[in-house]
Amino acid sequence: MAYDEDLAQRVRLLLKRRKGFSERKMFGGICFMLHGNMCCGVIRERLMLRLGEKNARKALEEPDTHEMDFTGKPLKSMIYVEQAGYESAEDLKYWIHQAVKFAQSLPAKD
Repeated sequence: MAYDEDLAQRVRLLLKRRKGFSERKMFGGICFMLHGNMCCGVIRERLMLRLGEKNARKALEEPDTHEMDFTGKPLKSMIYVEQAGYESAEDLKYWIHQAVKFAQSLPAKD
């Protein structure tokens, strides 16, 4: 599985100056970490977000989102956003901000 490098670069530019930022290949794509906690990622052309169970449920009410079901079983704390949902710079910033807020609420692992 590969990932959309253009989308990954857009996400990277939004996150790379944050303290504790790192990258890791995961789920057949690339994940962006903050202080050792998964924040978001890119799998193929999908934006993957870790939002926590409550925030993920709420986010699924938004257009162009769906459950992350990478293994065939939905991951309740994570969602996918399809291209139409992150195409604009404003939309991408919104989604990344949501994932950053959740990642920052977790204890650092690094």
